[in-house]
Amino acid sequence: MLWRTYGDCENYGVLNGHKGAILDLQWSRDSDILFSASADMHLASWDLTSGERIRRYVGHEEIINSMDISKRGEELLISGSDDGTIGIWDPRTKNAADYIETNFPITAVAISEAGNEIYSGGIDNDIKVWDIRKKALVHSMLGHQDTITTLRVSPDGQQLLSYAMDSTARTWDIRPFAPAERHIRTFDGAPLGLEKNLIRGSWDADGKRIAVGAGDGTVVIWGSDSGKLLYKLPGHKGTVNCAEFAPNGAPISWYPRSPPWSCSANLVISSFGLFRPDHAAGRTQVRALLKNRPEGLQNFRPS
Repeated sequence: MLWRTYGDCENYGVLNGHKGAILDLQWSRDSDILFSASADMHLASWDLTSGERIRRYVGHEEIINSMDISKRGEELLISGSDDGTIGIWDPRTKNAADYIETNFPITAVAISEAGNEIYSGGIDNDIKVWDIRKKALVHSMLGHQDTITTLRVSPDGQQLLSYAMDSTARTWDIRPFAPAERHIRTFDGAPLGLEKNLIRGSWDADGKRIAVGAGDGTVVIWGSDSGKLLYKLPGHKGTVNCAEFAPNGAPISWYPRSPPWSCSANLVISSFGLFRPDHAAGRTQVRALLKNRPEGLQNFRPS
């Protein structure tokens, strides 16, 4: 479903085609195409001008939990599935260019800034780093005590954010010549909850803050450098499955620059405008909106 992120936040379009739950979304580099990963074992690409599905990507044999898109060089999609494989896709063709075989279901994937490495997490609790050309394991980053649900590369490409079912978020040094101990910091305060969903997290545009959904219906935000808990934003009545910062859009309030957006199991999508602690207007404002950009898609109307 598509919403405008301004005014009355009207729901103005629906993209139909998947036969199972949609578990991840990614924008193309030019923001004209939306990619989706689904429990129906398929990826799909969508034209956001016409609202039509461009292509369905087939090959996985189980639920697809996560996907990412390359930031530089040749545009590639990567996907992680319960079938234990990482798919590598050219968005122009429906079949995967290649697969990386692993021993466990994959619940989170990310691709490095340079596009030469893939990060994967699964039910074995470890973050694995793969050489995308050799399809070889480079090294593993250990520390989580339960299934990893999110992996996100920082805006500067030097750190990796992870969250796991052990209810901790962690950051990792992913520079090429980093020390052998790559763990940087552990962040507490975002409980998984009884539903045990695949909770997602994100970085803000400057890499100064990280946000993660939580099983107690809150969005939790920390300072990435200090590890300090900055905000714990209430409002949802169920597990918050995904928390995203607006990438370039104007903030709802004047501080900080990028507000977090969240999506909950209680079927509400919210935006939180954050205020300075001494701001007389209070702490948060909430309104319904879509996960990403406010402009574009102007020609698409629901049928």
